[in-house]
Amino acid sequence: MKMLVTILNDEDSECVYGALHEANFTVTRIDSTGGFLRQGNSTFMIGADDTRVDEAIEIINTQCSPSIEPIARRATVFVLNVEHFEQI
Repeated sequence: MKMLVTILNDEDSECVYGALHEANFTVTRIDSTGGFLRQGNSTFMIGADDTRVDEAIEIINTQCSPSIEPIARRATVFVLNVEHFEQI
């Protein structure tokens, strides 16, 4: 199992969240602030089977709005191994 920690602009968060939820991914959204000028961001923690990591990244990629500036990032995704997972 993997956990994708994804940081993206607030403007894209609803579209990305909806598409991930529709594709049956487990998503926790955390409002966050950071980057240049302390802009509003959302951080998603996404649980995914190893075989669905590429699918989740593709959903994030297609749902994020196009970047106006060539060097601007639309999302940052960290893929972490999950050694143990329980829901209590």
